[in-house]
Amino acid sequence: MFMAPDPGLFRLRVSLRAVFGIGLAVALCQLTGLSLPASIAGGLAALLALFTVGDPTVRGQAGTTALLPVVGFPVLAAATTLHGAPMLRDATWLAVVFAGVYARRFGPRGHALGIFAFMMFFTTQFLHAVPGQLPQLYAAVALSLTASSAVRFGAWCIERRSPLPAAPLPLEGRGLARPATRQAFQATAACAFALGAGQLLSHDRWYWAVGTAWWIFVNTASRGETLVRGFRRVIGTLIGIMAGLLVAVPLHGAPAPTAVLVAVSVFGIFYTAAPSYSWMMFFVTVMAGLLYGLLGVLHPGLLGLRLAETGVGALGAALAVAVVLPITTHTVTDRWIERALHAVHGCTSAAARRLAGDDRADPAPLAGELEALLGRVRMALAPLVHPLNPMRRRKERARAILALLDDCAREVRGLAAVAADPDASHDARLTAACRRVETAMESLVGAVPGGAPAFHHGVPGHHPGAEQALVHLHGLERALVDMATPLRGPVSRWRLVVGA
Repeated sequence: MFMAPDPGLFRLRVSLRAVFGIGLAVALCQLTGLSLPASIAGGLAALLALFTVGDPTVRGQAGTTALLPVVGFPVLAAATTLHGAPMLRDATWLAVVFAGVYARRFGPRGHALGIFAFMMFFTTQFLHAVPGQLPQLYAAVALSLTASSAVRFGAWCIERRSPLPAAPLPLEGRGLARPATRQAFQATAACAFALGAGQLLSHDRWYWAVGTAWWIFVNTASRGETLVRGFRRVIGTLIGIMAGLLVAVPLHGAPAPTAVLVAVSVFGIFYTAAPSYSWMMFFVTVMAGLLYGLLGVLHPGLLGLRLAETGVGALGAALAVAVVLPITTHTVTDRWIERALHAVHGCTSAAARRLAGDDRADPAPLAGELEALLGRVRMALAPLVHPLNPMRRRKERARAILALLDDCAREVRGLAAVAADPDASHDARLTAACRRVETAMESLVGAVPGGAPAFHHGVPGHHPGAEQALVHLHGLERALVDMATPLRGPVSRWRLVVGA
């Protein structure tokens, strides 16, 4: 988790900013005389705002952050008002679950608003909030969102100089063919199971099972991804409980050391979220134990119950993805790989047009889109490359595809860098090289829009930029040709995980 690439120290800066933003939010809540439960709710709201809002532009992030209270306040009101009506409370929360997952079809904004709505309901269960506490909860959430926004968009706007790459658009489809719609039904079924089974385990802490089932479905798109995420969540929770027994329990809620360790946990949550879901869950579990210590209810049995509820939630998610409108891994994997290959083609074509003299062609944004798509491909293939996957042949094929796609991305980045050089010029050999890349691409995904551009004929061997471009084009051609073997299985075009 510490050796994972962090270009420009972006993860480090975002993690430090989160500590400052959340720390400022909680400090202001305490200084204004709000209660400890309200301050905890405010801190969680600030954490969610900094963690889940991921629009590609600063303006979009500010807009999404401004909308968080619009969805959060009604949920807070409903959850506290229905505190004494369990049946109606449970039905309302399941409706929030369905709406929150379905909203992901609208992109990063819908994704963030759906998570915030769910977590506001979760927070009221965590704090056992009642209607009389609602004004303080409103004040804490509003103050915390304002404080964290002041840090994010004012004092330390990292994204202004290092904009977030645009997230890949969700997989398309209509009706139940749309993955977001299917997942809405799956997550609702999983949470319903977790709600019922969790209440059998505990009438006071059942909500941990629901929270587990919900978060397992975040950023997943297939049955395999969901199962792997559930496994990693259980492992991270188990390790976090062990740490809680050694750290949180002996503290007995002592304010100063608890505050320091919560800050460390917040940093760990943000810093490890991208490279390791298990380690992120470790820090979440440690932080939850520390917060329970502050509330004066922490004991070893509670941490054991936390693990049991996590297992119930993971089981609910596993049953839901297996029975309720299952989304097979191979279906999702094929579609993401095809989109990545089309992105490779788009980057190559843009770079080639730039080298051919078209100043309007810019491969740099397309290269950024390719990186985001490759991240999504890695997530889709995670079930296959997992160490516990017993299907060795499919694991080897998946690893080969990832390696070759990484090779493609490296060559495309090099080609884009050459195209950005104003001294790079035309060379007749580029035409033949681009056409060979086009042929290799068509053998994988069929005909692609836009063929090789027409280059002005020059004298070969006298253009350093063209020489470098040829090196990258030849490397790209080799990677695409080699990819035909693992992509094309004996039973279908490139089905990797039949039946997974």
